[in-house]
Amino acid sequence: MSWNEMWANVALCKTAKPDELFVRGAEQHKAKVVCGACPVRAECLAEALDNEIEWGVWGGLTERERRALLRKRPNVTSWRELLETAKVEHEQSVGRAAV
Repeated sequence: MSWNEMWANVALCKTAKPDELFVRGAEQHKAKVVCGACPVRAECLAEALDNEIEWGVWGGLTERERRALLRKRPNVTSWRELLETAKVEHEQSVGRAAV
């Protein structure tokens, strides 16, 4: 099973129609709501950033937001690695705070 298949199978949008995710303007805000509670939001965003996907809402970010992020951090070689590390660190800090 590929990395994409592992996370895509649990994405909240997997049952959504593509027309709901690949929209423009104000409709993008509706698509972003689906991403808000998705357990694989970071993996989805990493996929879009690493592959410079130009269309649709991925990981809760629109095309414009992803382009801005890519311009802001041009030296990132693996968004997947960066976001996975950040996710693990966040989960560890939440776990420590709960104790």
